Amino acid sequence: MGVLQRNRVNIVGDPDGPVVMLAHGFGCDQNMWRLIVPRLAARHRLVLFDYVGAGGSDPSAWSEERYSSLDGYARDVVEICEELDLRDVAFVGHSVSSMIGVLAARAAPERIGALVMITPSPCYIDQGGYRGGFSREDIDELLASLDANYLGWSSAMAPVIMGNPDRPELGEELTESFCSTDPAMARVFAEATFLSDNRDDLSRVDVPTLVVDCAQDALAPREVGTFVHDHIAGSRQVTLDANGHCPHLSDPDATADAVLDFLDHRR
Repeated sequence: MGVLQRNRVNIVGDPDGPVVMLAHGFGCDQNMWRLIVPRLAARHRLVLFDYVGAGGSDPSAWSEERYSSLDGYARDVVEICEELDLRDVAFVGHSVSSMIGVLAARAAPERIGALVMITPSPCYIDQGGYRGGFSREDIDELLASLDANYLGWSSAMAPVIMGNPDRPELGEELTESFCSTDPAMARVFAEATFLSDNRDDLSRVDVPTLVVDCAQDALAPREVGTFVHDHIAGSRQVTLDANGHCPHLSDPDATADAVLDFLDHRR
């Protein structure tokens, strides 16, 4: 199976517009971008895809060896760019995909020309003076709970990650997305995500970068967004007056505004 089929690649929008790649986070797929796609597609060529192990990707292409680190997911990104011969791509990554974008840009600098990081975290674990939001014990418990009862873990964690308890349909959608993911593949991606530490990679980013964080986010506190911004030279930071870790679902207009303004002025 070819790369485009492997990752269920879809291309929409202005065929002559600048290329924007949208990369989903853990437990999600490309459908999570649907609320901002129409606005971005009006002026850009959008490349949507699912990481191997997520959504409608080819499960036979998954291997624990490749996808036990974020580098494996970055290889998916680079291989899609190579297959389509994309250059100067604006890579929009949600959550862990923000760091995957950093790795992809370093591996193929001719392919990635800008980064948009939506609720990024380079490290989820508190270390020294760095506050990632969780202790190592918290993460170990999270992974143990996922191992013991993935569906139960998904039902409990997704609403916390989504926030917006007054809009339960958002948490229900994320729960459904989590529950549709193969538990074994999700476990490997979760460990690669929550045990990663990409703080040192931030100083190597040399493309225009936008950091988008939220006023309230249980998974990536505002201090984390500020840390990312402070450690990427020349980056811009926009803090949305939004609740939760998925503003492209909970506040799509504000998210699209931030992304489009950056894309219009990134040079």
